[in-house]
Order: sequence, then C-alpha cells, then structure tokens
Amino acid sequence: MDKKLLNIKEICEYLGIGETKARELVRGCNGFGIRIGNRWYADKRKLDAWIEREAT
Repeated sequence: MDKKLLNIKEICEYLGIGETKARELVRGCNGFGIRIGNRWYADKRKLDAWIEREAT
C-alpha cells in the first residue's frame, strides 16, 4: 500500500529538492500541504496533480 502523506524528508527525495524549498511548497497555497500538529505533510495524490498542472 502506498503512503498517502509524505513528510518533508520524503518530499525532498520524491521531488529532488532541498528541505527549505519543500517547506516553502507545503506551506504555500498549492492545495497539497497538510499541517498535523507542528509538522507539515503533503497529500501525495494532490502533489502529483499539482506537478501535472505545473508541467503543462
């Protein structure tokens, strides 16, 4: 079963970006950032959809 949420470290590995940029992305108004307590995650399905939109 695939993970539905990615933490900051996993986002960095998935997108090939640094931690600072990953934090900027999830805290932005992109629609895929989720805050649980004081930690940020990305909804993988919404992140993939955002990548598709940005790529076209």
